[in-house]
Amino acid sequence: MRQLLAAWLVVDAQDIPMNPRLLGKPGVGKTTLAYAAAKRLGREVYIMQATVDTRPEDLLVTPVIEGESKLRYVASSLVTAMLRGGIAILDEGNRMSEKSWASLAPLLDNRRYVESMVAGIKIQAHPLFRMVATMNEDASTFDLPEYIHSRLQPQITIDFPERHEEYAILKENLPFGEEHILNYVTDFLQQAHSADERYTVRDGINIARFAMKLKGMENGSGAGEDRFRLRTAILQTLGEEALRYVPRA
Repeated sequence: MRQLLAAWLVVDAQDIPMNPRLLGKPGVGKTTLAYAAAKRLGREVYIMQATVDTRPEDLLVTPVIEGESKLRYVASSLVTAMLRGGIAILDEGNRMSEKSWASLAPLLDNRRYVESMVAGIKIQAHPLFRMVATMNEDASTFDLPEYIHSRLQPQITIDFPERHEEYAILKENLPFGEEHILNYVTDFLQQAHSADERYTVRDGINIARFAMKLKGMENGSGAGEDRFRLRTAILQTLGEEALRYVPRA
């Protein structure tokens, strides 16, 4: 949080904000962190989901036909943030192609504008506009072109949480969860992290929630039955290979 807010800080009239990227495995909380930082500043937040099909016009301005002979131009959430001085979160940015990134190049340096070829206009960013890109560490992504890589700095890596942090996240999302279930799932995740598995707290939330739903359907009780339900939830959420990290006690 401190590093992200520092990147957005302007320390002089001639200074400009940086455009950080949050890097980490899926589900470790990159988007949540970016959203929390934006809300800490009391600013409007605009989230744009990047995909392999994202086109330059999707990032900027899209023409929409209204009626028989009327054309309306609609600003993307990113451009809306530029105009309103909000904070734009470009989620999973490294799923985009170079062509799409190229349309953002002048926004990410000291020019701070974009040009829409479709609408034929140049759009200047509001002085309060800030941007952050989140990027997953997985194989289904494009490599960033060097001229974009140098504009998306600093790189802030989000790692797996410590045990007490992971438990707190589970407790926050599942305040109705029984302590022994939350502890069981936390221990499972910590063992998986130590083996460098890609399982995240998001998986843990799904495991705990499904186990509790199974218990609700069966009206069962007892720690032994809960462990069986948790094993079932792990199996059906992550697959059989995940059972090797099930806590022994």
